[in-house]
Amino acid sequence: MKEIKVSDECYQKLREEFSQGDVVEIEDYKELVGEKLFMRAVTYHMVGRVVGLMGSFLKLTDASWVADSGRFMNAIKEGKLTEVEPVGVAFVNLESVVDFFPWEHDLPKAQK
Repeated sequence: MKEIKVSDECYQKLREEFSQGDVVEIEDYKELVGEKLFMRAVTYHMVGRVVGLMGSFLKLTDASWVADSGRFMNAIKEGKLTEVEPVGVAFVNLESVVDFFPWEHDLPKAQK
């Protein structure tokens, strides 16, 4: 693991710059267990509930591969996805994840 040290002042400035509301600090990926997430990996998007962590993989249930999220803001804020394929259980390699967002909607149950 590599580490970058910044002053408290710099940390506060960065936090303010990138924050759009409450900042949730994640100390350990185990804190994600139980959360519903929309994840963007290098070559695909997934949505599902995190139920476990196995090495660098998150185990998801009620997972779906999102072939087309449509307008991204509508996907995240309203839960509207254009094309989705429910797959059940899935494993996502955290090393391929670019970013993830809380999913505050029902998880997709039907192919669309």
